[in-house]
Amino acid sequence: MSAPIKKQGTLYLVPTPLDFGMDLETAAPPGEWLPAETLAIAGRLTHWITENAKSTRAFLKRVNDVMPLAAPLQTQHITELPRAAHKKGDHAPEAAGDAAARALLAPALLGHDVGLISEAGMPAIADPGSSIVRAAHALGLRVVPLTGPVSLMLALAASGLNGQNFAFVGYVAQEPGERARRLRELETLALKTGQTQMFIETPYRNTSLLQALLQTLHPHTRLAVCGALTLPQQTCRSALVSEWKRDQRLRASLPLDAPSVFLLGR
Repeated sequence: MSAPIKKQGTLYLVPTPLDFGMDLETAAPPGEWLPAETLAIAGRLTHWITENAKSTRAFLKRVNDVMPLAAPLQTQHITELPRAAHKKGDHAPEAAGDAAARALLAPALLGHDVGLISEAGMPAIADPGSSIVRAAHALGLRVVPLTGPVSLMLALAASGLNGQNFAFVGYVAQEPGERARRLRELETLALKTGQTQMFIETPYRNTSLLQALLQTLHPHTRLAVCGALTLPQQTCRSALVSEWKRDQRLRASLPLDAPSVFLLGR
């Protein structure tokens, strides 16, 4: 009689609130932005693959306030993604990275459910984690994305720009000349095809990026900026570049010191 096949675990993609790095004293409880089912699954998981272990522990403490954890925080198995995934991303298939990802999923092969988590929002979207998802599929593991906030989709919905055809292009160049060239390239693509172009920047460079956009783009191009999404100070503004230049109040109302999404199109 053959031995029974051990049941494999599931890889859960666990979204987190978008307030990472913000003042948690005034932050809303996670239940305001994460459904009960997402919190329940997060509460019962004991194995994690994470972008940042410290932020994951902070998240689990918040979960424990509304949904008791299945195991004490100090006994949770929390493993960080390789440093290279933080610096360069892990979206491009690469032999060494894929091998490392498979190794991180060893607990799932032994029957443990595993959570993939980033510092804020949905893992593997504008954050590392794609290599883990690819490896899970290659290993035959079940992959389940959980419901929670995704800043890119929230910003797109609030922008008034084309939500049927859009592209997220990550970060644009920091060097002024190269940045201007890239912004003109994205604008040309958006105006020619109707495809909304979406990008982000490190918060302390948001102001300089907005200035570059207003200096570079054509007056009739539509520009939207959505900052501090899901937080009390969240603000989304969408207007023609000519209106952004004319009305200083548009710029003054933005929380540019918070994570923001920039969108341009027709």
